Parts: sequence; C-alpha cells; structure tokens
Amino acid sequence: MTREHLLIIGGGIIGALSAWSLRQEGFAGRISVIERDPTYRFASTALSAASIRTQFACPVNVELSLFGAQFLKNVSGSLGVEADIGFVENGYLILGDERTLPAREQALDMQRACGAAVERLEAPALAERFPWLSTDGVAMATFGTRDEGWFDAWSLLQAAKSAAQAADVAFVRAEATGFTTRGGRIVALETAGGEIAGDWFVNAAGAASARVARWLGRDLPVRARKRTVFHIKAPLDSERMPMLFDVSGAWMRPERDGFIAGIAPLDDCDPDADGDFEPDHALFEEALWPILAARVPALEELRVQSAWAGHYEMCLFDHNGIVGFAPEAENYILATGFSGHGVMHAPGVARGVAELVVHGAYRSIDLAPLGIERIIAGRPMPESAIY
Repeated sequence: MTREHLLIIGGGIIGALSAWSLRQEGFAGRISVIERDPTYRFASTALSAASIRTQFACPVNVELSLFGAQFLKNVSGSLGVEADIGFVENGYLILGDERTLPAREQALDMQRACGAAVERLEAPALAERFPWLSTDGVAMATFGTRDEGWFDAWSLLQAAKSAAQAADVAFVRAEATGFTTRGGRIVALETAGGEIAGDWFVNAAGAASARVARWLGRDLPVRARKRTVFHIKAPLDSERMPMLFDVSGAWMRPERDGFIAGIAPLDDCDPDADGDFEPDHALFEEALWPILAARVPALEELRVQSAWAGHYEMCLFDHNGIVGFAPEAENYILATGFSGHGVMHAPGVARGVAELVVHGAYRSIDLAPLGIERIIAGRPMPESAIY
C-alpha cells in the first residue's frame, strides 16, 4: 500500500514545526518540506526580532501565545532534541495614550480572562518602576509578568528542523512553480526540476504565500512588507529591561551588548517589498531616533552599530493569520499571513495544521477564527496589536 505524501511549501519555522507536529500527531506517511533556499538568508524567521507576547487584541492570538510560551520555555523537552534558544522572560512594556485607553482596558480584561499574566501600571507607578522612562503622554501601561520575552529564532529554526529530520521528514531544495489539480484535489506540486506527487499540500510560504495561492486562482491578501531593525548602543543599563513599545509604535529591547529597535514606516511609504532587503536608514534618523530619545532620554547619546531588514507576511485584510482548509482544493491547507507574529505563534499553528490533517478538526486550540472564511465573507477580525 502506497503511503500518503504530504508536502509543505516553505521551510521556515511554520513549515518546519508543522512537519514535526504531524509526526507527533501520528501522521505515518511521507513528509517533504519544500524550501527554495536552505541557507535561509532572506527567510523571515532568520531575520525576525524573535519575541513573544500575550498582549493581543484577539483571544485566539492570546491562546496561541500562551501555548507558544510553554513550548519555548521548555524547547528541548518540547522537541526532544538539545536546543538552546536563549529565552529571556523579561516581558513586554506597552505604553498607551488617552486615545487608545478604552480599547486597551477592554483588551486587558480579555487577556487576563484567557490566562495571561498582564499588569496594569499608571504613570506614577510606571515612573517609579522604570526610572529611565519618560511618562509624558502615557495614560496607561501594561506589562506582561510571565510568558513574554525574546529568544533566538535561528536556533529555534535549526532545532525544529533537526527534530523534524529525526522524525523522518525530508527537507527538499526546490523552487515550487505551480500545482497540478484533478477532480477538486491537488495531485502534484510543480517545481523547476519536475513534478512531485502528493496527497496533502500546506501553503506555509510566508511572504511568498500569495504567489502560491494564485496558482489556484486565489488572490490571498498577504504581501511582503519590509521592516528594518537597528542595533544600537547607549548609556543605559539593560539588565531586566523589558521589551518596550511606545505609543507611537516604536519599539526597543536589549540585545547582546546593546539594544535593537525599530518602527513601521507610514502606510504610504510601505510598498510591496518583494526582493527588497535593504535597510531603511532614513527611517532611523527621521522617525525612530527622535521618538526613542523623547521616551528614553539616555538614548539621546545612542550610536547605531548595524541594521538589517526582513519581511513581514502582512495580512492586509485584518493583520491576522490565515489558517485552515482552503476551498480551492479539499487537500490544501493555509498557514500564513501572521503579520509579524508568526514566529511566536508557530508552535500552536503547527499543532493546528497537524490536527487538521490527522483528525480533521482542531483539538488543542480552536483556530477556526483564523480561517479564510472570514476573508471570503468580508468579515475582518482586526488585530490592532501589530508592531
């Protein structure tokens, strides 16, 4: 009897963990992860700022973060391979102004109801606890006291890949170019080197997932958006410093002997970024530095050490992931569009993909709210906590 063959398009963290999770759920067929660049030079996972937070506006994202935090904090035990991802559980400190206060208060109640450990801080308590911080314009701050922090995404990816390979998953270097369909099913993946027959197909192609979706006639609202990260040094003690998010959307956190920081460009300066990995140095001088210096006065004396740029797989519809079966083919699953929170949510999403294939339904976290049905029906589920 011929074993089923499942192909995952995209070998980043979503693809690698999905392959591993399939084995954990009992999938006994062949699994092939198709990756066009095994060096991962421009992969979103490798270029990620790699952090995790429970402070989201949608309950499903809080649940995914809580699941992911437990996975990451015990990553060696989770994967069954020796792994050191350098997890730092220092929390997120997210500042809010009067304009966002009602929404932030509502989100805080929801986060706590989901089991997140998030503390509310008013300006006086904020200033006392974080004396290096200016509280001008801050109406409320929230701080994750557990299950939030940052880690090394490259080490996580390598550990996930090793665990998958140890479970008899093949990582195949190939440039996918299309699908062959028959009778409402995909029967093969077309590549530059020929067809690869299969029984299941998962689109985990990240910022390139819309191109994959177009092979089946679907205009998936996922586009590559460039985000620049700056490595800086400043006369500021980083010990126990949290991940800081300003009311402006600027962010910073400790990294090695300094800090990393960034800010999203304005919408009209944020085009599709296919092939563009050049850091936006002007963004630092014109937007980021003035904001950081005003919020953290010690940063008036900062020095930029280096910069790099990676891609978000931005879901333009509502900034939420798109997960689950797609109507184009009965054996086709989507796992994309995470808009900057794909690495932190990869463990839970991967488990969900595996459950769909093996059991036909979600068993751990109900990811149905992230299904493509909301997009087809024109019912966005906006995730406002995107940075």
